[in-house]
Amino acid sequence: MIMKGQKISDRYQVIKSIGEGGMANVYLAYDTILDRNVAVKVLRGDLASDEKFVRRFQREALAASSLSHPNIVEVYDVGEDNGEYYIVMEYIEGKHLKQLIKKRGKLTVSEAVDIVMQITDGLSVAHDSYIIHRDIKPQNIMILENGLVKITDFGIAMAMNSTQLTQTNSVMGSVHYLPPEQASGKGSTLQSDIYSIGILFYELLTGKLPFKGENAVEIALKHLKEPLPSIRDELPNIPQSVENIIIKATAKNPKNRYTDAREMHEDLKTCLDPTRANEEKIKLKYQEISDDTKVIKQVKEEAKKNTESKNVNNKNSDTEVIAKKITGDELKKQNKTLIRLASIFTGLVIVVTLVFVIIMVTSKRSTISVPDVTGKTTTEAIKMLQDAGFKVTDDEEMVSSLDIKVGNVVRTSPLAGSERKKGSEIKLYISSGDETILIEDYTNKNYLEIKGSLEARGLIVNTEDEVVETDSDFKDDEIVRQSVEAGESLKKGQSITLYVARVGIPYPDFADGSYTLDDVREFCEDNELKLEVVETASDTMLDGTIYDQSRKAGSRVSKGATFKIYIYRNEGIVDDNPDGNGDQDLS
Repeated sequence: MIMKGQKISDRYQVIKSIGEGGMANVYLAYDTILDRNVAVKVLRGDLASDEKFVRRFQREALAASSLSHPNIVEVYDVGEDNGEYYIVMEYIEGKHLKQLIKKRGKLTVSEAVDIVMQITDGLSVAHDSYIIHRDIKPQNIMILENGLVKITDFGIAMAMNSTQLTQTNSVMGSVHYLPPEQASGKGSTLQSDIYSIGILFYELLTGKLPFKGENAVEIALKHLKEPLPSIRDELPNIPQSVENIIIKATAKNPKNRYTDAREMHEDLKTCLDPTRANEEKIKLKYQEISDDTKVIKQVKEEAKKNTESKNVNNKNSDTEVIAKKITGDELKKQNKTLIRLASIFTGLVIVVTLVFVIIMVTSKRSTISVPDVTGKTTTEAIKMLQDAGFKVTDDEEMVSSLDIKVGNVVRTSPLAGSERKKGSEIKLYISSGDETILIEDYTNKNYLEIKGSLEARGLIVNTEDEVVETDSDFKDDEIVRQSVEAGESLKKGQSITLYVARVGIPYPDFADGSYTLDDVREFCEDNELKLEVVETASDTMLDGTIYDQSRKAGSRVSKGATFKIYIYRNEGIVDDNPDGNGDQDLS
């Protein structure tokens, strides 16, 4: 279990847990070397113990780290620390598409197309290198406040590949987007990602999944056999061009799909053009039903014809006699085989059980129980453990305790009552009493690192932003001052407030009547902002009047952000009072 304040590989200091999943747990951490926040995904215990999976995970994650695109979450590092396998990624402050769908329901056509275009744009880079994601779903697509989409989980998704259907914690989330070829156990291709994108596109537009079922197998079978529900039956006003893209992307036969993400991206670019709104419904070139399905269908039809040509009332027909004979012989053969298999299986169970019992009995005889020395003095504890047949290590560790007297034993490792071989080493944890934390001078230090460290020691850490000038000695996220002075001590559960630097100037109130559109443009250029002007027609308001803005006045400027300004447009109104004092000469 990863704890707050813990350092992974003596570099990534854990700040807090930000998510738990079927494959891994995710933590917000601070990279002490490169001075930045990162997301650290630590493999779940049962996967970390699978050597084959770990090797594949490391190989695929390293391959994913070579991908560089604005729509792909960047992979910084892959490693192992004390048996914990981890992957370090770009930290994204946003939410995944599943949360957006739950909150909004269905999206507008333009919103959905924009999101899918960003996904295919990012995947194009991966597909160019023949890297297949294999687990495209809303939970693996992050969206930022500014609308930027980020594809995540490349390394883990690729490593899961063949083991995914056996992971009960994650399969229900993934099977809804599972391509037919993966559901039938065949290998994945670039077109497998295309199918998943098509299902995701359908969900963004309708707010629901095309196939549902009580279990993963039932849903997978629907992907294999059932046609995708028509999206135009659900949303009649959807352009035919959009439905055509979904039909092509979710074709059962991979030959009917786009060859890769780049081809799908190019088709999406023009799908909302007026010239494509009423294009003809696409007809798939290759047969969608598999050959096996077709053969079964033909056999059934032949059998039906033969039955109809015979006298159905003739109980002794040749066909019926042959059928009964074949059925009887086959049943006898099957019964004999089953009996043999059952006998072999029963024998194996008995042998394995006997071996297990022998091992357990033998191991019980060769192990002894660790005595409980809680509350004993160090001398007493060492004597009791040595008398029981154990060795006591010299590396004692001091831990705080409200109940155990200072200098006495709090616990042992291994714990009291556990079975260990005679001669095993035991470590003692000694009480340091009711521990107090000495507060240091934290100014100019990164607040995330200090906060994580203090919280790990039991303090409640509050933070407050404090805007500082751009030419000050403080950088963003550095501590300006603290509520408890250096040299003072706090006990566990007590609070400290850290005042955190926020460098920059606040947004002005552009709607207060004293700013022009040129003033806004100059402000955005000086602070490297993206400006969008939204115009509203008005017969009463003065042309060019600013009446609203997307960023709250007083909030801090952030480079690269999009800033919207809302103005009135009325070419017929003339400002008769250019001095701006609001008075008119009525004489």
